[in-house]
Amino acid sequence: MDGVIAAFRNRRLVTLMLGHFAVDSYAGLLPVLFPLLIGRFHLDLGTVGLVSLAYTGMASISQPLFGAIADRYGTRFTGAALLWTAITFGAVGFAPTFPILVTIAAFSGLGSGFFHPLGALTVRKLLPDRRSNTAMSVYVTGGTFGLACGPLIGVAVFSLLGSRGTAVLLLPVVAIAAFLLTSMRARDEARSPRGAVPPSPKVAPPRGKLLATVGMMMSRSWTVVTLQAFTPTWYHQLGYRPWFYGPLATTLVLASAAGAIGCGGLADRYGRRTVILVTLVLSVPAVAAYVAFPGPAGFAWAILVGLLAASTAPLTLMLAQELMAGRAGLASGLIMGLGFSAGAIGVPVTGMVADHLGLQAALALQVLVVLATIPLALLLPTEGFLRRLRQEFPRPASPPAVTEVETARIATHS
Repeated sequence: MDGVIAAFRNRRLVTLMLGHFAVDSYAGLLPVLFPLLIGRFHLDLGTVGLVSLAYTGMASISQPLFGAIADRYGTRFTGAALLWTAITFGAVGFAPTFPILVTIAAFSGLGSGFFHPLGALTVRKLLPDRRSNTAMSVYVTGGTFGLACGPLIGVAVFSLLGSRGTAVLLLPVVAIAAFLLTSMRARDEARSPRGAVPPSPKVAPPRGKLLATVGMMMSRSWTVVTLQAFTPTWYHQLGYRPWFYGPLATTLVLASAAGAIGCGGLADRYGRRTVILVTLVLSVPAVAAYVAFPGPAGFAWAILVGLLAASTAPLTLMLAQELMAGRAGLASGLIMGLGFSAGAIGVPVTGMVADHLGLQAALALQVLVVLATIPLALLLPTEGFLRRLRQEFPRPASPPAVTEVETARIATHS
């Protein structure tokens, strides 16, 4: 609990969390725009889906590149990445033709792909190592809340202003980006006068453990995104009303946010591998109950699935950063980009299975996915292994964690 309180007292970490909230809320806003875009450009469902594909696809494939850039030049472009995303998404509602709309969505996704690895790399420096898992969990939770709140924000804004309401969403994000731009510049001027980060030593990461970490992230993303995507459709087929399955889907997302912060605190105390393995094993009955016993009890199962199955992404991200010594930005881009891609691929694959076996049976296959992931968890690095890795291949000198005193001093001189 003390680690969580300390995390929320760190102004820069909270600002990064808000930036993550803003960027990921755009992904939640896009589906709410679809009815307006269909009417404006006379599109069918398959064609309008290209807008979402352009945004999420570009965000996914660009992250490793921007992660490598962050390793070389530092994270002072974090605010610029957020500003780029906000401006381009604000232009979505003003696109004169559909091809231009898709192009703008792709450019906005490029900004999202730029922000994510820079934000994740910055988080590592904001709290002491003993609280780094909590810090990453707080940062990731901001994005989770953004995905959950994006549709609600979109309904309110677009019902009043139409598709051009995207311009209104620009204003609060610009304020967050401005703070990040000034604070990051002040920190770089105080600590890295030359700007660029010294090249990192080329150290080969432990390949087997890195592959296990990537596989863990992809598997968990597949399960979580699939359950989130198909829960409304499944309950609609079962005869439930939107007022029931809408809050159910939101419960699943919000429980994952709470679980991420809780698992971050536990990992600071017991180690990341231990927490990931325990939550993975407990996810088997949680996912099984969620699929096997739909209905009012689904809210209880959704809380369990969120707390267990959807809560360990920040820990996996931290493991990848540790394993790729000196290339934490590239690690962040790889792990998040591949995680996004696995989730995106898992949804149509599950849909194809559902067309033949039914949606409930297709969702039940996620129990097998979780079971198959347990052997991967056993291959994850322990905290002892990571300590030995740091001793054998020390990380290049980097700015220490930013204390509250330093934060206040930087703010005074900004």
